[in-house]
Amino acid sequence: MPTPAPLLSLTWTDHVTGRQGFLVVDRLVRGVASGGLRMRDGCTLDEVTGLARGMTMKEALHYDPQGRYIPLGGAKGGIDCDPRDPAAYGLLVRYLRAVRPYVESCWTTGEDLGLGQDLVDRAVAEVGLVSSVQAVYPLLDDETAARRRLADAFAVEVDGIGLDELAGGCGVAESVLAALDRSGVPYQGTRVAVQGLGTMGGATARFLARAGLTVVAVADIKGTIANPAGLDVEALLAARDVHGTVDRAALRPGDRELPGDAWLSAEAEVLVPAAASYVIDTANQDRVRARWIVEAANMPVLPEAERLLTARGVTVLPDVVVNSGTNAWWWWTLFGDVGPDAAEAFAHIRRAMRTLVDTMLARAAADGTTPRTAAHALAADRLPVIAERFGWYG
Repeated sequence: MPTPAPLLSLTWTDHVTGRQGFLVVDRLVRGVASGGLRMRDGCTLDEVTGLARGMTMKEALHYDPQGRYIPLGGAKGGIDCDPRDPAAYGLLVRYLRAVRPYVESCWTTGEDLGLGQDLVDRAVAEVGLVSSVQAVYPLLDDETAARRRLADAFAVEVDGIGLDELAGGCGVAESVLAALDRSGVPYQGTRVAVQGLGTMGGATARFLARAGLTVVAVADIKGTIANPAGLDVEALLAARDVHGTVDRAALRPGDRELPGDAWLSAEAEVLVPAAASYVIDTANQDRVRARWIVEAANMPVLPEAERLLTARGVTVLPDVVVNSGTNAWWWWTLFGDVGPDAAEAFAHIRRAMRTLVDTMLARAAADGTTPRTAAHALAADRLPVIAERFGWYG
């Protein structure tokens, strides 16, 4: 069955730089859609369209009839610009001015690739918006209490990193641990390579290292840092800049600097692409030595590459499940399923992600298919239930 066209798809051209921005609303539930705003050089409408569809599925996969959080529809925004470009912030502000009616009425958004939440909030305030998620406020039972709860949660730090940055990585790490447990693989001695040490990659590396896994390689824009005996993850996190680039002065004598794509062929059981999309393709998939690829980034493995990887025994845990914890944590907090407390948030994320990953892997085993196909089937099962109960547009 062909994928339905999105409800809304628009392309905006900046009158100052000529660069383009995109907004795709895949579906609305209760009149609202959820999905972050990314900024990267080369961002396209097709990319944003795929991400918006993925958000619809992520929302559906976290539907819990007993929870206060009711899934929204899926959407995504994108801007074609390097976030390090001096003109990037002005471009962000002009983009938000252009799409302001959608942020006010139906699109709830936040940080994504290339944009941190602090920067998004700053631009949102400059544009005169109340919040990047204000479209959901009419659905809240007590807007004042909900906004205070979310603001308090964003103020929580755990060992120098904000709870909002850690939520997604907690979910990715739990996905890894669930897969290991299902296969009877011990944490000790399991090696991990992470591409990207920004919000998602950095938090994932921390949680996996603290669970007892050995992080043997991390990659940033400058290249790959590797140590077969294990990297000092906390030292690398402390030496990052706002874009996730590590100051090489923090490296230890046993740490090696390798080319940027060396993480792909690292001697590791688990690969975590946590930065850009489309990084594993048919030309480089044969370099992968890992048993699992865990998609912390959105769409990092191209479909044909995944087919080749599957054929040679590599399991790809899909982004639609693996990195869904960030989005879900926002709504769990805002709607009141969890409070502004790190321990409570992590426990909830771990329970939800563990249940979802176990269900996905069991479905894949029963159907004789891949985890991605199983995840899409689970979402497809839940979407009609959500549509019938809450209203569905598009």
